[in-house]
Amino acid sequence: MKNKDWAAFWSLGLIWGSSFLWIKIAVQDVGPFTLVGWRLLIALVGLGAVVLVRRPALPRDRRVLAMLALLGITNTALPFVLISWGEQSIDSAVASILNGTVPLFAMIIAHRSMAEERITASRLAGLLTGFLGVVILMAGNIGPGGFRTGGLGQVAVLAAAILYAWSAVFARKNLHGLTPIVQAFLPLIVADLFIWTGAVALEAPDLVPTTSLTWLALVWLGLLGSCIAYLLYFYLLHSIGPTRAPMVTYVFPVVGLVLGVVFLQEQVDWSLILGAALVVAGILIVNGAATIRGWRRRPAEPVPATIEPGGE
Repeated sequence: MKNKDWAAFWSLGLIWGSSFLWIKIAVQDVGPFTLVGWRLLIALVGLGAVVLVRRPALPRDRRVLAMLALLGITNTALPFVLISWGEQSIDSAVASILNGTVPLFAMIIAHRSMAEERITASRLAGLLTGFLGVVILMAGNIGPGGFRTGGLGQVAVLAAAILYAWSAVFARKNLHGLTPIVQAFLPLIVADLFIWTGAVALEAPDLVPTTSLTWLALVWLGLLGSCIAYLLYFYLLHSIGPTRAPMVTYVFPVVGLVLGVVFLQEQVDWSLILGAALVVAGILIVNGAATIRGWRRRPAEPVPATIEPGGE
């Protein structure tokens, strides 16, 4: 990873890691569809300005447009709603930890479809370690009758993590040559149309936030958590690959846990700390050995980029 990659990596980790705090704040005032609808609308305003300034070449191939539309549903609309719905019944810290499993799911999915991302012994050890952490986190919300309310919230966030992982591999395989701006902007249009349809159908007439704090949360989530974050994410996805780019999610548990405790007075117990530690350890085991090998074999010449020059 180059210095530019590391800068994008840590910026994205801090932005997305703190998003769980703002989601928890906003979902106390508006429903999950309404929250995501406003978030994406604000993000589209920001990305629209970027598109007008940068004027990237927009694809015309129907197959590419269809794939971008699909990503709008699987990588934005559904995960955003699932996480927002889940945070109605679980702490923001727990949501951030569970979302940190994205690289583990990405490893499983990439193993089936990408020869260079096969599961090795070290990756398998990391996978088992990470999922042990998930089991510990969820154990308190599983009883004889099945999942309790908090357990359903946790399942929703895990489902979002699976969708993120699948989308990362799908985009890496099928969308070479598109700038991060295009990969962020066009799917958001589809996602926001989908979300507002659900908001009107399920949450009307309560579609307008009532507090200034909620508006602050939505503006933050839209401009930083969606607009800037997606530009950084798609840059990393094509720069360092679909298993290392989602590794940014290992920053989420740390950021989410600290912010949840400091600003929302969320409770910390042994299962939260142990589960978070195991999830982070699993992700580090999965990616650590491959990253070290990559450093040792770093080529003298720059590796050609897989995205158009100027994409940021």
